[in-house]
Amino acid sequence: MLVDTHCHLGDVAFAGDRTEVVERALAAGVAHLVVVGESRASTALGLTMAEADTRISTTAGLHPHDARTWTDETAAWLAETLQDPRVVACGEIGLDYHYDHSPRDTQRLVFERQMALAEAAGKPVVIHAREADADVAAVLQAFPAVTAILHSFSSGPALFDAGVALGHYVSFSGMVTFRSWALDALVRATPPERLLVETDAPYLAPVPHRGHRNEPAYVRLVAERVATVRGEDAPSLMDRTGQNAQRVFGDRVGSV
Repeated sequence: MLVDTHCHLGDVAFAGDRTEVVERALAAGVAHLVVVGESRASTALGLTMAEADTRISTTAGLHPHDARTWTDETAAWLAETLQDPRVVACGEIGLDYHYDHSPRDTQRLVFERQMALAEAAGKPVVIHAREADADVAAVLQAFPAVTAILHSFSSGPALFDAGVALGHYVSFSGMVTFRSWALDALVRATPPERLLVETDAPYLAPVPHRGHRNEPAYVRLVAERVATVRGEDAPSLMDRTGQNAQRVFGDRVGSV
């Protein structure tokens, strides 16, 4: 059961052929797609897609880039939306100190607010961490009851170790196929029951598609590379990561 645990099908890059992209993924053997809602607009589109096809789920949250737009009304919307069974996680949330599109103190406050809402809803969180490893780890440690997915992991060993110690999941993207990738040791060190794969489409297309739009169908290439790095059989790894996705996101992700 191959699952793309993180794709941005609400992105404008898919505006012209979103249905065909989903069909190509399913034809390529991808059993389930988790569409990421990093804004109210993308969450709304994800909900519509998930309503039409049980092989699609969505998440709901506010990306750290947009933390400055957080209001009490946003909090009320997210609290309500997280109760929807089509919504399998809160996210993409976290901290981004690379672009700093929102002030860092605001990012941390909104991150903590969303963690609290996820905890109240009993939903996992999808974590974005860029050049903010220590602060991300501190927030995760402050919410030990919330299960996290460290999405498109490319951070250092400190955040990896903190996440694994807390029992969180580590998800790898097409970056594992890049010539510049230097974290094979962490791919191998990820506990088998905490390993996930994703595309982060339309971003981070794996080789040989690098430089072009990424698609959920390419998650198979990610899984094959992860299996090679770990010295494992690719079909078995695909099935196990799919089972891991079902465990963390819930039974809806097992709907094939």
